[in-house]
Amino acid sequence: MKPVLYSFRRCPYAMRARLALQYCNIQVELREVDLKNKPAEMLHASPKATVPVLVCNDKTVIDESIDIMLWALQQNDPQNWLFCIEKQQIPDLILENDTQFKIDLDHYKYADRYPEFSALTYRQRAEVFLEQLEQILSKQKYLSSSSETLTDIALFPFVRQFAYVDIKWFESAPYPKLRNWLNNWLKSELFHSIMKKHPYWLPE
Repeated sequence: MKPVLYSFRRCPYAMRARLALQYCNIQVELREVDLKNKPAEMLHASPKATVPVLVCNDKTVIDESIDIMLWALQQNDPQNWLFCIEKQQIPDLILENDTQFKIDLDHYKYADRYPEFSALTYRQRAEVFLEQLEQILSKQKYLSSSSETLTDIALFPFVRQFAYVDIKWFESAPYPKLRNWLNNWLKSELFHSIMKKHPYWLPE
């Protein structure tokens, strides 16, 4: 019996959960969810009603993407991706990504829903975080060390989402190191392995 993962292919939170599970070689029953018609089974497992949701074999439910990643890495971490975790503290970059940058990213991507400011203003707000990442990657190959860690995989789907809001602009933006880092992940076998299309899961 495999753990059950409720997911949505393009959701960055679900994406990073799938990346961690795949890297850790943990097989799951993947249930692709129609976000406009969420299955009752998922809502019963997690009233929060957002993906990803992992239902473990012992019926434990993990419904935060970072917690799914940590759970997976604690089972199997062949390249020591947990190296960036110090004293059980989530790295500051992940916390900043999941709070302020995600807010700025959503406002930039869906600027028509937030008419208080222009998309350009929201993009400039998000760029504060991108500039921080660019500075780090100017000194080392990955975000937490000279090798890939949990930090990289936790941020990659969100940077990807930001880039594709206006890919033409991003390709000429002053972030060459970040762009190279992103492209390496986009071309990786790990990424391609978790982006295969699946039909929506139905109980029957």
